[in-house]
Amino acid sequence: MNDEFFIRHTLRLAAKAKGTTSPNPMVGAVIVKRGEIIAEDFHKKPGTLHAEALAIAKAGQRAAGSTLYVNLEPCCHTEKRTPPCTGAVINAGIGRVVIAMTDPNPKVSGKGIRELEKAGIEVKSGILEEEAKTLNEVYIKYITTGKPFVTLKIAMTLDGKIATPEGQSKWITGERARKIVHILRSRADAVMTAIGTVKADNPQLTARISKGRNPLRIVIDPHLEISPDARILNIPPETIIVTKNNDSLKINYLDKSGIKILLFKEKLDLNWLLEILGKMEITSLLIEGGSSLNAHALEDGIVDKVMFFIAPKIIGGRQSYPAVGGSTYRKLEEAHRIKDMKIRRIGEDFLIEGYVKSVNEL
Repeated sequence: MNDEFFIRHTLRLAAKAKGTTSPNPMVGAVIVKRGEIIAEDFHKKPGTLHAEALAIAKAGQRAAGSTLYVNLEPCCHTEKRTPPCTGAVINAGIGRVVIAMTDPNPKVSGKGIRELEKAGIEVKSGILEEEAKTLNEVYIKYITTGKPFVTLKIAMTLDGKIATPEGQSKWITGERARKIVHILRSRADAVMTAIGTVKADNPQLTARISKGRNPLRIVIDPHLEISPDARILNIPPETIIVTKNNDSLKINYLDKSGIKILLFKEKLDLNWLLEILGKMEITSLLIEGGSSLNAHALEDGIVDKVMFFIAPKIIGGRQSYPAVGGSTYRKLEEAHRIKDMKIRRIGEDFLIEGYVKSVNEL
């Protein structure tokens, strides 16, 4: 049982809080003395004690002379609702701290480590760093750019179709794949779709699983065509409509119904929208749209990760809707490239997921 073993354990602990810590990171902490774990815990939700403080409280006086393992550098700033963890570590008499990765937050980055070292504590960092970064990829994107981490989810047939010419799309994938989508919604701060999908499917975009947390819903509706009977207007959870139609009667009606309106001029820039969502502390966005929105998101360069659920079905038809539509296309040498791709079977379907390469990586 070496440093890597215990850091891996902190990652497992931290992952228990997937979908509940936003805008904070997921953090697990383990306190070890003479090769045995004497205390462990993880951060549950914003405003509550951090993992290090929880574990130290459990260890009590036994923490003196121990080693603390944590997947993210302990915080050292006071601009938050809970005390800095570095002070708790120092006061507990912990002799050694092993960290998976430094905190990308400028208020912390490296400063927490220096504060511990200044107090005479031995610090080792960079253990399973890539795994730690993957776990907190949402937090890293948000804290370094101010924008949410964007996942594009698509359910399609083997021949790349997401709906028949009549708009029929239920159900392309099987029950197990659909359950995973509900889990994804539960872990996302917001889910975004377009008016075409709302008209065709009348979705709720809620997380219909046990103890699921419903995301904020966002509808791209340029001409404000949404029907008052649309299920996505039932609140809670909160719904935002993004439109360029400033019809005061419609907007007032929606506003009185508890719907938030975001107005744009002429053409929608999704990067502009991400900046607004970031200011609302939306750290993660799941896109569940149709061909046009999928293409728009990719062309505006906002997509960080793609998740393609592929069903072993072929529907054909030139007029059937492709997974990514739009009026433009890319030459093969300019195509969107996916890196770090993983493939796994979900019931009768397959899930292919990976990260969209940025322009400077091509």
